[in-house]
Amino acid sequence: MEYTANHVILRGTLTGLPEFSHENHSRKFYRFSLEVERLSGTTDILPVMAAEDVLEAMDLFCGGRIEVEGQLRSFNNRSGQGRKLILSVFARSLAITPDAAPLNRIRLCGAVCKPPVLRSTPLGREICDILLAVNRRCGRSDYLPVIAWGLLARQAAELDTGDCFCAEGRVQSRVYLKVTEGTTRQRTAYEVSVMHMAQREDFPPE
Repeated sequence: MEYTANHVILRGTLTGLPEFSHENHSRKFYRFSLEVERLSGTTDILPVMAAEDVLEAMDLFCGGRIEVEGQLRSFNNRSGQGRKLILSVFARSLAITPDAAPLNRIRLCGAVCKPPVLRSTPLGREICDILLAVNRRCGRSDYLPVIAWGLLARQAAELDTGDCFCAEGRVQSRVYLKVTEGTTRQRTAYEVSVMHMAQREDFPPE
């Protein structure tokens, strides 16, 4: 029996009304962005995907505060345009929470896909990049970029491919500049920033 976990709770401000994304097995899906403030005052603007039946009972409006509960999922873009790995929070449920404080929490447990990379930022902070495979019940897997800092980075760097890795943290957005054929474009990356590493026993099998 495999130990896997993928659980996200976001609470923030709706930046716009949901827009149609795609239809799968006669079920329509819509996307929107949620702005979640950090304790530092910085904000993460995170992509959310929700099915029509999840949205239909909600009276959503731009600027409204809502809570999203679901999973962080990945999609491999094979169109040849834009990012190869597209991430979004798949909403299982939504709730209107006008007076609640911002919240950004994720729990993950999966397998390390390739050797972690330990590096230093220009300011000298140690950071470790991890690619984690988290299984779904339907037999598919989500491939999720994870970063750890400082002591956690050094601990994560000792992991081998195939090792189980469990952690708690937040989903964050990061804006960067990419130069393509002499043209500089602004891009946004999404990743999980680890706050605490956990034991596999803390994540009961699904």
